[in-house]
Amino acid sequence: MAQRVVVTLFDDIDGGEAAETVVFGLDGKSYEIDLNQANAKKLRKALAPYLQAGRKQTGAGRTPKVAVTYKHTAVSPDPAAVRAWARSHQLDVPPRGRIPKRVYEAFAEAN
Repeated sequence: MAQRVVVTLFDDIDGGEAAETVVFGLDGKSYEIDLNQANAKKLRKALAPYLQAGRKQTGAGRTPKVAVTYKHTAVSPDPAAVRAWARSHQLDVPPRGRIPKRVYEAFAEAN
């Protein structure tokens, strides 16, 4: 059995039938609104002076990135030190990745 799905857009301003979905952004947030031709034209006309005076952002600059500094606050020992200790005591420890719990326990007992 075949189905036919019809999607009808309604103008978000006046409730009538919409002709398009307009996407715009402000203050780092993106918005979309369904508008008929007249309301879409009004929106574009209202934004025109700001668009002409503004600068376009490149793709990389669209989402503002905030530099985050993480500080290691756990009381667990430094993994590099545990690996070095384990190798010096002939314990099997992978060169990368997770260090087995038994290796951490042996390190804690020795120190």
